[in-house]
Amino acid sequence: MSQAPLPSEIQLHKQSRKLELVYDDKHYFLSAEFLRVHSPSAEVKGHGSGQEVLQIQKENVGINNIEPVGHYAIKIYFDDGHDSGLFSWDYLYNLCINRDNYWQKYLGKLMAEGYERQRDA
Repeated sequence: MSQAPLPSEIQLHKQSRKLELVYDDKHYFLSAEFLRVHSPSAEVKGHGSGQEVLQIQKENVGINNIEPVGHYAIKIYFDDGHDSGLFSWDYLYNLCINRDNYWQKYLGKLMAEGYERQRDA
């Protein structure tokens, strides 16, 4: 059973490429790039520990659409064709409350690989 609260509102802001999630009176904004590189799909997470695939060149990715999956998740359709990860309510809430930490870890991994992100692509 899910322990995370359910968002009271989810809004896709296509122009700014952000997904807004509202929990009580707190608004969280997750960029399309952040969601894409943290997709819970096997393409990103691999099929087991240590099999994660670092996602690069996702600075310009956008979101075409989101749709509910049952009462437990949403499916995000990214404009690079990726749509295989289901973002459960628990996973989305975790991304919201840990966004800064996860983003810094991601940037550290990019740096370790020698990849330089495009600024405000």
